[in-house]
Amino acid sequence: MLRLSLGTAFAVLLLAASPAKAEPVAAKYLYDGKLADGAKALEKHLADKPDDDEARFGLGVIQFFHAFEKFGTGLYRHGLRTSSNFPIMPRPLRDFFPENPKPEKVTYAVLRKLAEGFLADLTRAEATLGKVSDEKVKLPLNVGKIKLDLFGVGKGMSAAVVLGRLDMANETKAAEKMLISFDRGDVAWLRGYIHFISALCEMRLALDGQDLFDSVAHRFFQDVDTPHKFLLEEDRDVKNLGFDRDSFPTIIDAVTLIYHSFNLPIKEPERMKKALGHLEGMVKNGKEMWKYINAETDDDNEWIPNPKQTGVLQVKVTKEMVDEWLKTLDEVDLILQGKKLLPFWRGKKGELGVNLRKAFTDPPKRLDVVRWIQGTAATPYLEKGTVTNLASEERITRLDRTFGGFAFFGYAFWFN
Repeated sequence: MLRLSLGTAFAVLLLAASPAKAEPVAAKYLYDGKLADGAKALEKHLADKPDDDEARFGLGVIQFFHAFEKFGTGLYRHGLRTSSNFPIMPRPLRDFFPENPKPEKVTYAVLRKLAEGFLADLTRAEATLGKVSDEKVKLPLNVGKIKLDLFGVGKGMSAAVVLGRLDMANETKAAEKMLISFDRGDVAWLRGYIHFISALCEMRLALDGQDLFDSVAHRFFQDVDTPHKFLLEEDRDVKNLGFDRDSFPTIIDAVTLIYHSFNLPIKEPERMKKALGHLEGMVKNGKEMWKYINAETDDDNEWIPNPKQTGVLQVKVTKEMVDEWLKTLDEVDLILQGKKLLPFWRGKKGELGVNLRKAFTDPPKRLDVVRWIQGTAATPYLEKGTVTNLASEERITRLDRTFGGFAFFGYAFWFN
């Protein structure tokens, strides 16, 4: 018994004497909001230590957040209208969303270039994360401390800082202590999200939005290159909307925005194929994510837990949820491959379906949302075949029962 006690005491002393695991290299740069410096430092670190997957994971995270910073900085430089468009924003937060007092004139070409740069930065981050191979990789981060300077004006914003500005002391302390040990499953999770955002970017860049820009960009930017100069001569601040003369320009511009957005030419159809590839990548990483998460045996501050883990959000994930979600991903995969069709609501019930893959690989000349809803725009993509059951009453009932009704959408956003 004495020997056992001495052995236990010796083991405790050894553990106490062992140095604590060092904070990830990426953490300092994420907490300080110095993402550009962090990217350079980690690239240099990986050149010397190419097997350090923790650093590679951290670099991918930094590149992901930095993509948003660079995009936001570009919008600020070209006069994005923030406080004048959102007068109800709490005063303590207005410093984080400033308007540039000396903006550069914005053109449609400038906005496309910003979007292309954002997409390229996301692609770089995804490529970095794709090189992480260590199945035991960990990246512990206090997510409430991660600071982003979204407009490039030297005012970093983190969850803890925002809550502090709003005088939410208890929530601020909770945010500062929110440690998440991101792991190999989370690498796939973030890659899946990057693919999703990239797909949206490619689809938007495929469209020709010049007319839309000319008609409504004055609502979003201070100095706009538009042929309709009279739009810049009006008071563009959003005040109390009502049925009066002063409110009418704002209301009719909103109607114009919706009208144009629902009917746009597809100018670069090749981008639609790239968007399809990203959606396929999203599904692939969604499945890979659960392969790693389900194999975990620890319970180390998990972002998304398996059914045997707790997770930092304290939200229970059941085996039935995981199984139903994976079945959903399998079904989406078959739709993207063109092996299953989307249901078509017109004509004889169940006889024809929409081949979504063909709509991406051989897109129409225009994206006419109203005609898609009405059905006539789908004509080139209608064919006979197996229609997916994703929208069936039985399937929806099962998802409602498993996830708790509308909570399904929250889980879908979380699970990716």
